[in-house]
Amino acid sequence: MKILTKAEEQIMQVIWKLDKAFLKEIIDELPLPKPHSNTVATIIKILTEKEFVGLKVFGRTHQYYPLVSKDAYSKSSMKSLVKSYFEGNFSSAVSFMVKENNLSIDDLELLLKQLKKKG
Repeated sequence: MKILTKAEEQIMQVIWKLDKAFLKEIIDELPLPKPHSNTVATIIKILTEKEFVGLKVFGRTHQYYPLVSKDAYSKSSMKSLVKSYFEGNFSSAVSFMVKENNLSIDDLELLLKQLKKKG
């Protein structure tokens, strides 16, 4: 899966949140200072070319929707991050995150319980 730039990812976060949206709705969800509509339209065009976003045409207006789920992109990004920075070792990545976030033993035990429920 292709990696998104920071700007592309910011737009995708909005599209994932809204599920379907017109350009104005996407811009309304972005933080201040708002980018120009031409900038957002260009990023959406790139996302369409990368096959992350689909569109429905309503006359001269387009409604955008995600083609890639947030979950699928998150999994791919996490695998890429672990491969690039932790030599593919997920244990090292988790250990790093535990240290950086000062997780307690209780936090880790709660996390393990939650993972066991899902597994």
